[in-house]
Amino acid sequence: MFSSIHEYISAVYNYFAYATYYFNHYIVYIDPHPPSLYYSGTLQNKEYTIYKHIEPYRTMELGSIVDFLENKVVLITGATGFLAKIFVEKILRVQPNVKKLYLLIRAPDTESALQRFNTEAVAKDLFKLLKETHGENLQKFLSEKVTPVAGDITYEDMGIQDSTLKEEMWRDIDVVVNVAASTNFDERYDVALPLNTFGARYVMNFAKKCVNIKLFLHVSTAYVSGEKPGLMLETPYHLGESLNGTTGLDIDQERKIIEEKLKELKCDDNANEKSIKIAMKDLGMERANHYGWPNTYVFTKAMGEMIIGHLKGDMPVVILRPTIVTSTYKEPFPGWVEGIRTIDSLALGYGKGRLTCFLGDPQAVYDVVPADMVVNAMIVAIAAHANQTFSETIYHVGSSVSNPLKFTRIQKSGYLYFTEHPWIEKDGTPVVVGEVTVLKSMASFHRYVALRYLLPLQVLWFINLLFCQAFASTYKNLKRKINFVLRLVDLYEPYLFTKSFYDDMNTEKLRRAVRASGDEEKYFYFDPRIIDWEDYFQHTHLPGVVKHEFK
Repeated sequence: MFSSIHEYISAVYNYFAYATYYFNHYIVYIDPHPPSLYYSGTLQNKEYTIYKHIEPYRTMELGSIVDFLENKVVLITGATGFLAKIFVEKILRVQPNVKKLYLLIRAPDTESALQRFNTEAVAKDLFKLLKETHGENLQKFLSEKVTPVAGDITYEDMGIQDSTLKEEMWRDIDVVVNVAASTNFDERYDVALPLNTFGARYVMNFAKKCVNIKLFLHVSTAYVSGEKPGLMLETPYHLGESLNGTTGLDIDQERKIIEEKLKELKCDDNANEKSIKIAMKDLGMERANHYGWPNTYVFTKAMGEMIIGHLKGDMPVVILRPTIVTSTYKEPFPGWVEGIRTIDSLALGYGKGRLTCFLGDPQAVYDVVPADMVVNAMIVAIAAHANQTFSETIYHVGSSVSNPLKFTRIQKSGYLYFTEHPWIEKDGTPVVVGEVTVLKSMASFHRYVALRYLLPLQVLWFINLLFCQAFASTYKNLKRKINFVLRLVDLYEPYLFTKSFYDDMNTEKLRRAVRASGDEEKYFYFDPRIIDWEDYFQHTHLPGVVKHEFK
């Protein structure tokens, strides 16, 4: 993780008291009064033991999490998304006496919103425990507890047209949970900015009209910290802040830049929908890089955090920053997942025998966390901070400090799983998996691609000329695929060679409070230290991905 203790000290210079070195083992003390064990293990082939002082969480009684949810009214945006659905299912399962869940769903009308909820949530395996509990009465239960709302967070009042419904929501809502987002790294800037940045503004403005509001919870991402090496702290962003020190970041001006670019493109007679899409994607990446962020997604999410902090006033705010979210660890059952993540794409490509190389540092720590742990952290944070006026608390929910996972362990789990459960080709032949070539630098990757793909592509181009464009479609198809892979590599490069890990001291306070609360720890677990990563990937995550997403 670090090349030297000095690199570590530089990363957390203002955060700890002192460090000592004993027999090739670094002992780091962070605010030790008295110290408690925070992390012990190997980082970049050096042994570290990190201590930090954890103050007791005196301000909440976590034994009442389930009781807190009783008779509460909660608004959830992005309600048909992966995390939001798990959140909704969990609330309905552990506290059936919740008063109401308003689910904001992008749809033209209420009927369409209800249909989306039923087809994209209730019909999924995710809801099978609720189906077992309520049986034929499930729809009656859901109709009493869940109100799908047609809307769109990119508009004022979240696009809700029904004035009577809005008045009802402003009167009754206790908690607002904003999960809606575009998570594409290179999303069109004219899509990502309205959703991830101004969407946060519109949801916050709506929440401020709720007369009984007790908390605003915003789900962001740990990667808003960019690609800096070292320890990323649980600290907020302020309006106009950048990662590289560049001044002049004005969020409203960013919208004007988009408008001007679109106007320019529409005046171009050669522009078409495809070229406009590419231009908008490129614009987002350019603006992100200009201020020090690696991609459009994390840039727009960071600006969303800035807006929330600026507008919150005396409203209690929690910003939850998960790392890479994977399949459920335990609830409602192990291995439920929806959507393919980068780590899954690599695993599935390997299982199908199509992945011949891996780009990245095999010793790098990949920060992943199961989805149900993220949801449990959300619920506990809501109960912890409700009614704490003027508070803004950041929570990193991940594993790189508490239970670091190296790529080599993922690789081993993939080999064991696909050896025991090989992918079967259409002709019935099982795919035999083996070792892959590990490319440890971008230079080695470009050499590999040049020799294995670009040179043969050039040969095909020459043959195509000789044979009067007979292979034109094949050439274009291969070139498109290679360019696609190269663009993906550019997008994911910061994460393939990551040297960041994410401080979770605030989150540890929550975990300690849950442990102190007694029985509720078994319902609201989110300590990654309980996970055996090789067992999880081999027997939970990969089987879940294969079952739910392997096409």
